[in-house]
Amino acid sequence: MTTINQASLQHDLAALGVRSGDIAMVHVSLREIGLARSQFGAGGPELLLGALEAAVGVNGTLMMILGSDYSHDWVNSKPVEERARLLAGTPPFDVRTAAVLPEVGWFAEVFRRSPGTLLSDNPSGRFAARGRRAEELLRDQPWNDYYGPGSSLQRLCDAGGKVLRIGADPETVTVLHYSEYLARVPKKRRTRWDYVVPGAEGPRHVWIECLDDSKGIVDWPGEDYFALITKAYLATGGVRQGVVGHAPSELIDAAVFAAFGASWMEENFA
Repeated sequence: MTTINQASLQHDLAALGVRSGDIAMVHVSLREIGLARSQFGAGGPELLLGALEAAVGVNGTLMMILGSDYSHDWVNSKPVEERARLLAGTPPFDVRTAAVLPEVGWFAEVFRRSPGTLLSDNPSGRFAARGRRAEELLRDQPWNDYYGPGSSLQRLCDAGGKVLRIGADPETVTVLHYSEYLARVPKKRRTRWDYVVPGAEGPRHVWIECLDDSKGIVDWPGEDYFALITKAYLATGGVRQGVVGHAPSELIDAAVFAAFGASWMEENFA
């Protein structure tokens, strides 16, 4: 098996089409690349981060979705009218120090902890970015509908950003949540997420309202519709594809993909 090092990763990223100055939203599977601790030993995530930063250069920007590992998230499966009581007296959630959602992966946690990474302040739709345009992508994120108009996802698209998928599962493309807002689909399902957060006068109960980014905006039987959209878009042939480490990878224009996703939803959800 080919040895993976920073030079080989940079070579793979360049062959995929990553260029200096790019703005890239990254989705990563360390195991698929061959950099999980059980495969590579210590330092795999840091090696990949170094290669990514070298690939986009000092004028480039990297962004990731983090979500938040909230110990009282189980409350959000309960009826709305019960949540304030269930959350009363619980420790406040700190968006600055909370770990990422476990399913997002360890690389995202390393990305979050790395010096110089900026974080958005929304506990549900929490993003991280580093590089020249990081602050621009993250500032003034909407509290409600954090994936919709004015969000970091719209800014990624408007700035000509790309989605860089390295060994990620087909349903793992956060920009499709922006497609859910763009899609002209009636009666989109909405939801609410409740938290206790620090306040000037002590912990306070807050909530966020948005399209349902957990169960989907419509009832959909069978395979995850994000996975179906991703597969359909890859099948068009208009995507840069290659291998990074040992992982099948794609480099996708974020705005084009978001528009494709919205059109797919309008056609299939009708």
